Amino acid sequence: MTPDNKKRLRVGVLFGGRSGEHEVSLASAASVIRGMDPDKYEAVPIGITKEGHWLVGAGAQKMLPEVLKGGRRVMMTADPSDAALVRLDGSGGGQRVDVVFPVMHGTFGEDGTIQGLLELAGLPFVGAGVLGSAVGMDKDVSKRLLQVAKIPVVPWITVQRVEWERDPKAIRTAIEKKFKYPVFVKPATLGSSVGMSKAHSKAELGPALDLAAEFATKILAERCVVAREIEVSVLGNHDPKASVPGEIVPHREFYDYSAKYLEEGTQLLIPAKLKPAQVKKIQKCAVDAFRALELSGMARVDFFLEKKGGKIYLNEVNTIPGFTSISMYPKLWEASGIPFRELIDRLIDLALEQHAEKARTKYQIELPEGAGGALEA
Repeated sequence: MTPDNKKRLRVGVLFGGRSGEHEVSLASAASVIRGMDPDKYEAVPIGITKEGHWLVGAGAQKMLPEVLKGGRRVMMTADPSDAALVRLDGSGGGQRVDVVFPVMHGTFGEDGTIQGLLELAGLPFVGAGVLGSAVGMDKDVSKRLLQVAKIPVVPWITVQRVEWERDPKAIRTAIEKKFKYPVFVKPATLGSSVGMSKAHSKAELGPALDLAAEFATKILAERCVVAREIEVSVLGNHDPKASVPGEIVPHREFYDYSAKYLEEGTQLLIPAKLKPAQVKKIQKCAVDAFRALELSGMARVDFFLEKKGGKIYLNEVNTIPGFTSISMYPKLWEASGIPFRELIDRLIDLALEQHAEKARTKYQIELPEGAGGALEA
């Protein structure tokens, strides 16, 4: 028997957004909504257009592209005493949600901005908070913190866009002095390999930096590592656990946007063929990185395993990993004994747990009666 709607949690699924990963977000959010147990949850699809307009699904609207085209215009209030989706069509009224599941990849969704709004609104939400989201999104800052935690990362140079535009010759010289070709060039604050290139020569380095500069104010140039690509899913708050590792075997030269989402041929090997000691080390590094970057809820941690020598490097951390039908995060947990529907349950439970923990924190001091006079003066 299906419980009364009032007893089901109303889960606002945030998707879309103003980043280069907008389309990926739609596919992930559709999978999350399909995976929710209808006896436990009422999914409320909340789409954000590429222009930044917020729209909520109305009536029978279930297809997410329809929500973005014909949903009701709303805004999220930041008032914790009355957090709701307020209609902007003049009809008044608000629509409350109990917990938010952000499925927004990239800028304005995975970088702490949405998380800040949800914190102000006092709403529980799945995934990392403001700090963890911002740090996880910035590959330069996260690499520096990982180094402090003694977790090996691929050597890199950080390039500010303004510096590249002001003195491209000096930037090329600095990169070529530190690395031999080929060199990977990527935006520092984007995922899904958007804006990423492999520069094989001086002739390709400039265009690669130009492309990355279109998507971020900060660019990374990294040493090319000939390696296997290993990924691990992490789940938890204060006691995070790592899944079995999986391996990405791209059909292209490297795992770019086309190989991830537009073309077939890439192989996902679950579990990855690794020695027990390698599995243990990679899982430990994943959990250590999760803690070092102040993450919570979920993350997918990506590694390089050098083909010669076997050295392990942490490549990057994704605080809102993909949830599409081909995404590694849910697939790795399924292989570790947690099916998709149960994974959604656990993530929502972790969001509520983290929210309750934050609620125990004092944000104001209680002054003795009459002690506020001096302050008021």
